[in-house]
This record gives sequence, structure tokens and C-alpha cells, in this order.
Amino acid sequence: MIPTAELAGQVSDPRTILDAGRRVLQTEAAALAFMAENLPKDFAPAVRRILTCRGRVIVSGIGKSGHIGRKIAATLASTGTPAFFVHCAEASHGDLGMVGSEDICILISNSGETTELRDMLYHSQRFSIPLIGISSNDDSTLMRAADFRLTLPKRPEACSIGMAPTTSTTLTLALGDALAVALMEQRGFLAEDFSIYHPGGKLGAQLRRVGELMHGGDAIPVIPSDAPMSEVLL
Repeated sequence: MIPTAELAGQVSDPRTILDAGRRVLQTEAAALAFMAENLPKDFAPAVRRILTCRGRVIVSGIGKSGHIGRKIAATLASTGTPAFFVHCAEASHGDLGMVGSEDICILISNSGETTELRDMLYHSQRFSIPLIGISSNDDSTLMRAADFRLTLPKRPEACSIGMAPTTSTTLTLALGDALAVALMEQRGFLAEDFSIYHPGGKLGAQLRRVGELMHGGDAIPVIPSDAPMSEVLL
């Protein structure tokens, strides 16, 4: 561990800090631009298959992939595609019961060899549950088993040691957003639909209609214009 005083001396130059920030953003932006021009060949087939799903989209992963998976599931659910996240370790201890034969699974693993996903993978095969794999390793165990392969481009991680999930997680998150938006457009999902799933917060407030807030008909408190103030207050 680097002593605090020594560390402070290394990072005291604002230009060094700004250069690091720019490098990360430029690295990830370049990877996103590359993926935009080279979307996985199974992207459109995966979207079409999700549209025909009569159950829910089950998203799973562990570690950083799990965190990204939770966000993907939340975005899908709020934009008209029923979805939820199942922790793959918990799945091995009973939560596989949450995954039904009419569902579809999205399993995320950058290496494609995450051992904790094994039981989810076997379960999907046993019950013929369609499987969408997201990984940067097209020849991995996960991707060989997947019905639809959303292969991430192999681009360098943005961290200085090239190991911390940075570029890869950004690509996965963006690919999840691309899936959700493509599904929205195919479903004809509108702002009115979004308001049903998102009634809270500022977004929900922006989507509320006047009719939801004010009284109508006989419920409107109307009195003659010459009524005394005591009656107005009552």
C-alpha cells in the first residue's frame, strides 16, 4: 500500500488528474463508437426473440457484470419489457425456481467462463429456455451454449493496469440500453406507457396530466361570485 504522503505527492498535479480522466473517457468512447459500427450479428434476432417471449427476461451475472445486469433488467422493466435480475449464486440455492419455461435468460460474463453462472446455464438448457449470452469471448463456455451471442468487441480496459472492468462494463451497459430502446420502438412504447411504470420522482411528475391532479364535474368547488368570504372559505 502506498503511504498517504507519498500518494498525495503523486496526484497533486491537476493536469495529471485531468489527463487520466480524459484518457478513460476517450478509451471508452472509442470502444462505444467501434461497437456502434459493429453491432453483434445476433442483435436483431435477439430483439425479435424477446418480443415473442410470453414470460419475462431474466438477467444474471456476478461481480461488476451483476451490477450492470441489475441496471439492464431495471431499464427493460421500466420500458415495457417485463424483466428482473436473479443473482446467479442465489439461483444455485433455490432461486432457479424464479426462472420459468416461458422466460428468456440474458447471462453476462466478460470472460464467458464465470463458474457461478454454471447452474443458470444448465437450467436454461434443461428446460429449453432461450439463452442470450453477453461476453467478449465468442469461444467461451457461455457463448457456445447461447442461442443468441451478443459478443462485445475486444477493446482495452480504460484502467492504468488494464484489468479493472471499465471499458467492458461500459460496453455491456450500452448494449443493454440498445436492446431496451430497440424493444421500446418495436413495441411502440410511448411516454404515456412510461408513466405507468414510473409514477414517482421528477420524471413521473413531468408525465402526469392535469386530469390526474384536479377535481372535475360536481367535485369542483364552485360558488357565486357575490358570495361572502365566509362561504368561500367553507
